[in-house]
Amino acid sequence: QSGVVTGAPERPEIKSPDQIFRLADACQLARQVLDRIGAHVQEGITTEELDRLAHAFCVEKGAYPSPLNYKWYPKSICTSVNNVACHGIPDNRQLKDGDLVSVDVSVFLNGYHGDCAETYGVGNVDERGWNLIETAKYCLEAGIAVCRHGAKLSAIGDAIEGRAAESNCSVVPYFCGHGIGTYFHGPPDIFHFAADMDSDEKMCAGMTFTIEPVISEGGSDIVVLEDGWTAVSSDQSRSAQFEHTILVTPTGAEVLTGSSREF
Repeated sequence: QSGVVTGAPERPEIKSPDQIFRLADACQLARQVLDRIGAHVQEGITTEELDRLAHAFCVEKGAYPSPLNYKWYPKSICTSVNNVACHGIPDNRQLKDGDLVSVDVSVFLNGYHGDCAETYGVGNVDERGWNLIETAKYCLEAGIAVCRHGAKLSAIGDAIEGRAAESNCSVVPYFCGHGIGTYFHGPPDIFHFAADMDSDEKMCAGMTFTIEPVISEGGSDIVVLEDGWTAVSSDQSRSAQFEHTILVTPTGAEVLTGSSREF
């Protein structure tokens, strides 16, 4: 039902093979939606049009866009352009040559949520912009690389912040990854920065969560606009974001929102 927030477990859930299978289906559809939207990112299109495309494709596949009416969010995807760090609401603004746009897609399919995001460059993006996009992608990969059974959750943030610093970029600390399953957001919280935590929980095989660092070319401070969602950088610097939903395994991590397969 639209707008209903499903209760999450109090502790990180260790999923059964059947739960993993169902979650993987939702994640693969999320990836397919994102890939389809990404193919339409071009100069002149509006983010509202991208939102309509995503919504129609979700419905066509028997799914529902998870963000729509979630805590009163009004659209089916998030589109964050240039200095919008996260949770940008699609509107009638046309994308321009040189823009950076982050697209965050979440779908609800057969009782499970899948979640992924990617930043796209529109047309002739400047070198600094492409470097930012590349850095954000590498930061996500660095976070995934440290995931395995028995590893500390804090290792994810350590790896991401270290990789961002190598490129003279900063991690926007106000947004974290999250557990996911029949619930959209649940434990554990995944911090994307080096955090000194009193209780440093360890990963266990069967855990599923998102890693979704927002990387800024400037400072890390943000301001949330009056709509209650749109987070913009305080210094007007651009941001980029990549996200995957992952499954912790005994020896590493499986990316559930990797290359899509047809439904």
